[in-house]
Amino acid sequence: MPDAKQKFFDPRPESVGLARDFAVTTLTSWGLHGPADDIRLCVSELATNALIHGNDPGHGFLVRLDAGDDFVRLEVHDSRPLHRSQPAITHPAETDTAGRGLQLIEVLSDRWGIEDRRPRGKIVWTLFKAGQPGGQARAC
Repeated sequence: MPDAKQKFFDPRPESVGLARDFAVTTLTSWGLHGPADDIRLCVSELATNALIHGNDPGHGFLVRLDAGDDFVRLEVHDSRPLHRSQPAITHPAETDTAGRGLQLIEVLSDRWGIEDRRPRGKIVWTLFKAGQPGGQARAC
């Protein structure tokens, strides 16, 4: 089992792409290619949400990846507590240009959830079933 990896990102739009790159580099170093595309997209959505909705001004976000024998866990930590910023799946109209991020998370991951973070903030996490290193993800 590889050691968990995490990285802090500054509160700027470019950090979303840097977070995606961090995730892909980490998964590649672990030999986990099967779930990489789905995880990359989920990192993008969750990092964007952290920047727009989940952080107090001037606060960045943290991305953490952990892998077990048959899973990859992605976490995005932000600075706003749950009582001030509760992520929820919305159902935007077809003409809306935003509001579908957590729908993507729901479809792409095997499970997801939200936890309080101490001393402040929250963690939005996703769990992905993973195949053997270098292999494809197992069917869900």
